[in-house]
Amino acid sequence: MKKTATTLPEKNKPWYYGHRQRMSEKITKLGMDSLTESEILEELLMRAIPRRDVKPIVRELLSKFKTLSGVMSANESELIQVNGIKEKTAQFLILIRRVAQEIALGKVEKRPILSDWESLLDYVSTIYTRETVEVLYILYLDSKLKLIKARKEKVGCVNHIEISPKEILKEALNLNAAQVILVHNHPSGEAMPSVDDIRTTEMVAKLLEAAGIHLVEHLIVGNNRKVHSMRAQGILK
Repeated sequence: MKKTATTLPEKNKPWYYGHRQRMSEKITKLGMDSLTESEILEELLMRAIPRRDVKPIVRELLSKFKTLSGVMSANESELIQVNGIKEKTAQFLILIRRVAQEIALGKVEKRPILSDWESLLDYVSTIYTRETVEVLYILYLDSKLKLIKARKEKVGCVNHIEISPKEILKEALNLNAAQVILVHNHPSGEAMPSVDDIRTTEMVAKLLEAAGIHLVEHLIVGNNRKVHSMRAQGILK
């Protein structure tokens, strides 16, 4: 026989059902922008764990990771250490982060990313989230500083990555790019460039310049999330 859905009698409903109803009414009346960080996290977890009071989990997550951004940047092994977070719930939160990244990247690709320093930093923070190895991104731009393509070029080890100037030039020519930005991270240290970083940057700049392409910037993201500019340091002119 076909089973029919049953509804709990009002007196048998857990207390948090009423809380969820009030949250729903708040969203309907005031919109998503009215939610606090903890309420946003509650809304996400209520969908991942529908039959449990998620408020204690939210409190523990924010206690451990401090902010909503910290929670959403955590990896799976860190998340499942929190009481009430199982593998599927951790994967759900990481999926939300990936969706947010894709949306943010899509938005950036439709506007000049060098309109100001803050917009470039926003972009960098979007593509780098808790990497444990060095990752290189090449940003190819047109003459009006509009992003043509962001390419994840290389993945290295914890403290080293190989950069191929010829590969960068080849892709820039294929895309008819006028300008290029290099971005890589130092997951195990500060954002200051190494001797190899400086030498390779100068090689890339020289090779691109010979083809009439400008290396605008080389940014390095440290494990403390600080960003170092080689142009500000005077390495790039």
